[in-house]
Amino acid sequence: MKQAPRVTALAAAALVVTGLAHAGSQPATVVEVAVSAGSFQTLVKALQAAGLVETLQGDGPFTVFAPTDEAFARLPAGTLESLLEPANREKLTAILTYHVVPGRVTAAQASALDGASTVQGARLPIATSEGGLTVGGARVVTADVEAGNGVVHVIDAVLLPPQ
Repeated sequence: MKQAPRVTALAAAALVVTGLAHAGSQPATVVEVAVSAGSFQTLVKALQAAGLVETLQGDGPFTVFAPTDEAFARLPAGTLESLLEPANREKLTAILTYHVVPGRVTAAQASALDGASTVQGARLPIATSEGGLTVGGARVVTADVEAGNGVVHVIDAVLLPPQ
């Protein structure tokens, strides 16, 4: 399917425009950037289910590796629905906080690292190759989307913490 790169490009453009739209007003938080972009509805829904929206609207700074709706859609059938159930809130929180690194880490800074400690507590592997930057095996498709309380890097897969 050739549509995935187009959708990713549209998501990236929406994120950049969202960040710029807030440049003259109070800076958007990482959550507001995701909400406004429109291609992170599943991520926002998961953040709400896990009770993490308020935290990620805080001062930060945070580095968020944000999977697109397409990335969530590639999870095995029933996985997302199961994670969104209240009984699985702890597991969902662990997965989502594995996507967050404390502090503001740009792509240039990340490319000099071999990993970073996440809010979840586990180390997230980082690698750079000719194909670009990867985190936990997911490719960073759009880097350095600025937010008032951090930076967002769009990724093409949902990261799962080590067991």
